Amino acid sequence: VANMAWAFACVGWDRRQIFLELGAVALERLLHLNQAEKSQLYLVALYVQIEWPDQNFPLSSHLESFKAAYAQDELRPSNLQCEVSAMLGQDLDWKHTFEYRTAEGISLDLAEPDSKRAIEVDGPAHYLTEISSGDYVVNG
Repeated sequence: VANMAWAFACVGWDRRQIFLELGAVALERLLHLNQAEKSQLYLVALYVQIEWPDQNFPLSSHLESFKAAYAQDELRPSNLQCEVSAMLGQDLDWKHTFEYRTAEGISLDLAEPDSKRAIEVDGPAHYLTEISSGDYVVNG
């Protein structure tokens, strides 16, 4: 249920009823959700809040525990992220925070919080392999 809700959020599904129904099902299974599912549901809840701010999402009362599950995810910066950060800092003298966490718990690769500027570094993990050709294709 959590994975399905997260998939709909990732594609920008604009029919809130599906999120309300999936949220209600997840609420019924709350005691059986693992950390990864709670983490996904946290992001779904943020999506619902942004898209429909006046909507009462069934899981809203559990947001803090879901946020804790999400924040628990270990940050794994890539070598490319580290290289880009070093280059921007040394060569361009851009003073930024590496792996900055927002108040919502979202991790930004490189951020300048005061100016609300951020850079996300899309390395190899942001690509998929095309099965038939073996070529990398953009994954978002």
